Amino acid sequence: MRFIRRLKFNPVYWGLILFAVTQVIILLVITGMDPFFEEQNIYVPSQPAEDVTWWPGEVTLPSGDIVEVPAYSSAGPIIIYILVVAAVLGIVLAVIPMSALKMVLRLLFAVLFGWGGFIATVFYLPYQAAVAVGAVLGVVWFAIPLVWFHNLVLIIALASVAAVFGRFISPWTAMILILALAVYDFLAVRFGFMTWMADKMARTDALPAIVIPKNYHGWGLNLKRNGVNDLLEEKPDSRKFSILGGGDIAFPGLLTAAVYFSQGLAPALVIAGFGLLGLAGAYTIQAVFLKGKAMPALPPIAAFALIGLLVI
Repeated sequence: MRFIRRLKFNPVYWGLILFAVTQVIILLVITGMDPFFEEQNIYVPSQPAEDVTWWPGEVTLPSGDIVEVPAYSSAGPIIIYILVVAAVLGIVLAVIPMSALKMVLRLLFAVLFGWGGFIATVFYLPYQAAVAVGAVLGVVWFAIPLVWFHNLVLIIALASVAAVFGRFISPWTAMILILALAVYDFLAVRFGFMTWMADKMARTDALPAIVIPKNYHGWGLNLKRNGVNDLLEEKPDSRKFSILGGGDIAFPGLLTAAVYFSQGLAPALVIAGFGLLGLAGAYTIQAVFLKGKAMPALPPIAAFALIGLLVI
């Protein structure tokens, strides 16, 4: 009975469970993509070669064939894009008044969540039904963003993003992205940028992270009405919530999707398992060495993902 109570309340267990659920959603989405495209006669570019390409242009394959590598499958432009987005977001959070930020970010998040719901269902439901699902998820989150519902629509959106972009990059390109972002994640947390940004986003009620309460009542909290402003202000032992960054879930999922389209379902399951081990390792480091203080989860996840990729 004591174990069940701890399972219900411990944010570590919930973080691992929600990570695993996201991976399952990713697998459900990606396994329906190619059959859907074939049935609808939709042309989708093939996944690029295994070689890591840093910049768009012509690349000579080992076979001697010369192929054109677009920007969306090259590591360099993607890394630059992500870093620019992080920098712009930081400037926006610092300059724009909080009252204006709340409405703008909430609208953007509602659109993202609606898009995620559409992508997650369009490969299995009629187009009109998928549009309806996406619209309902976006509108309901905008109107009543309860913690449990926020977590649900966020992991659906993250899974959809990972599935779509994983279709267009090779596994090793995805791995390079994760390693580069793991370095950024470490530096951002080390110098306080990530903590500051998470705190500012929490005040807008549009936090791009899983919010894990430490008691039952927290799951029904309305982020729009109550917010999670004490998320990072209190000492670790007295906080009412724990957070798991969206990137800590999305980028391992990106690798899972890329591996699936390159090597199949079994290797993708292996990668998903190693990603879960990486998150468990991050929680272990946080508990044993940092005593609950904020830490970047992506570096341990990246290390285990690299091991998994070498294994397969």
